[in-house]
Amino acid sequence: MSQAHPYTTLISAANLLLNAQNPGWVIIDCRHDLMDPAAGRTAYDAGHIAGARFANLDHDLSGAKQAADGSFKGRHPLPEQDALIATLRRWGISDDTQVVAYDGQGGMYAARLWWLLRSIGHASVAVLDGGLAAWQAAGQGLTTAEPTPAPGSISVKPALTTSVNAHDVLSNLTNLRRTIVDARAPDRFRGENETIDPIGGHIPGAKNRFFKDNLQADGRFKPGHQLHEEFGALISEPQTAVMQCGSGVTACHNLLALEIAGLHGAALYPGSWSEWCADASRPVAKGA
Repeated sequence: MSQAHPYTTLISAANLLLNAQNPGWVIIDCRHDLMDPAAGRTAYDAGHIAGARFANLDHDLSGAKQAADGSFKGRHPLPEQDALIATLRRWGISDDTQVVAYDGQGGMYAARLWWLLRSIGHASVAVLDGGLAAWQAAGQGLTTAEPTPAPGSISVKPALTTSVNAHDVLSNLTNLRRTIVDARAPDRFRGENETIDPIGGHIPGAKNRFFKDNLQADGRFKPGHQLHEEFGALISEPQTAVMQCGSGVTACHNLLALEIAGLHGAALYPGSWSEWCADASRPVAKGA
């Protein structure tokens, strides 16, 4: 069921409610906890938006951690395209489907699905602004019933995203043509309190934009004009900017914020810090 004006960045709880029963819409629950990978499914089983399918970050939204040559690709490498397509079809997603992704963590995981769908040319995907909390604050309940959708038929179209690899980022250390922006918390960026990756620090020359700084106090995204101003202080041209984080997940939150701000064309470094720091030959910076 096509629509004249698809949602391509954010959707409010009120607008989702108006369309929640639309057969041309698919809702995906992306809740996760990096420290407890089973927590997302447990939360989904306890209660989710009616009709929502569950997306597992590790199995559905990520691929194999080892490359063909045995090198480490990072903690959450992008899934192989064929595997991604199979997952999306299993969820009932077709080329004309409006997808809505949500989580309970300010969009940090939902934005990953948003980016993945755009990477295969699917523009009609939006993140629920404010997540599950906004849905419940609007007075809407949850269900424990799990849907059994009919298979979808989504296909690959020209990508609406760009990405770079570790070699590109390493080359940039000498030519400095790109601005690298790290979405991790400031202390981890500085190399302090690192509890996830084996080495603390950041890619030399990178700037820090904590993904949570994209949000207002109520968990919804800041207005586009405010995001435009804040990111404009970090990057001069979005087309020469690269977003990264710990493992390529919260970097997508910054990419979503850039899209909301009207700053199009920034790239994702999927391997991010977890891949970068796995090779001792790559330089590491610490401090602010």
